[in-house]
Amino acid sequence: MGIESQIKTLAVEHKAVILAHNYQVPEIQDIADHTGDSLELSRIAAEKVKEEGYGVIVFCGVHFMAESAAILSPESTVLLPDMTAGCPMAEMASPGAVMEMKRRHPRAKVVTYINSTAAVKAVSDVICTSSNAQRIVERIDADEIIFVPDRNLGSYVQRFTTKRIILWDGFCPTHDSFTKEDLDAVKKDHPDSLVMVHPECRPEVVDGADEVLSTGQMVSFVQNTGARSIIVGTDQGMIHRLKKAAPEIDFIPASGSFFCPDMKKIDQYALLESLRQGRHRISIPPEIRDKSRRALDLMLELSR
Repeated sequence: MGIESQIKTLAVEHKAVILAHNYQVPEIQDIADHTGDSLELSRIAAEKVKEEGYGVIVFCGVHFMAESAAILSPESTVLLPDMTAGCPMAEMASPGAVMEMKRRHPRAKVVTYINSTAAVKAVSDVICTSSNAQRIVERIDADEIIFVPDRNLGSYVQRFTTKRIILWDGFCPTHDSFTKEDLDAVKKDHPDSLVMVHPECRPEVVDGADEVLSTGQMVSFVQNTGARSIIVGTDQGMIHRLKKAAPEIDFIPASGSFFCPDMKKIDQYALLESLRQGRHRISIPPEIRDKSRRALDLMLELSR
């Protein structure tokens, strides 16, 4: 029996749903039950658990994503096939440092990007995603916002609000390494191509783009655009998903540096062993889980 057949058989036996983030390698995206962004996948998993009785969630992504699934589905077993798959940006903020920032700005509310640890979410007022960050900032009851941990996303949101945003000095190394000079070079090589970038990119890169979109928004956009050629300014794993959504479009990687090594750690063998041995289980202390859930629930309420 081939490895893909083994994975599918074990998933059925364990009543497991397999989730893959848009940045995962193609062979993981192709075998997953659902592919999407981190919050979208966690919400899908919660629905599957509730409506179809799935008891195991295997999250092919990075650690904070599996934590989010565990927060939203506390009664389920959540597995991360490779425990070394982390997020450098998520590690740039700690609960203690966030609490200290809150003490220095007592009138401010903490809006935390979902790309953060459960412990940081637990000391936040509300969570946001790259697609709803602007709406959350506008709707939360505060004129000052401590935006954690992504300075680039926070800077992008500041363009659309009169509220004062206090930026945390964190960033995604993969997106932040892409410069205006890099963008100018790829635009020169492909002058007729539309430029689509993620808001985790630097402000000067955002300035040079035609569209600034989350990964989920990118999928929707390419399904409805008339563009025939698009430069994609985010992790190259996204292109596999976009080609499935719009095979008629020529997708051009903005740079060879758009490659998150943590997102590429999970392969089919790691997935197989995760299902076979039940590894690696994500466990969140109840107090942190409950406080994180409140911040996530407020995000869902403010997003409506």
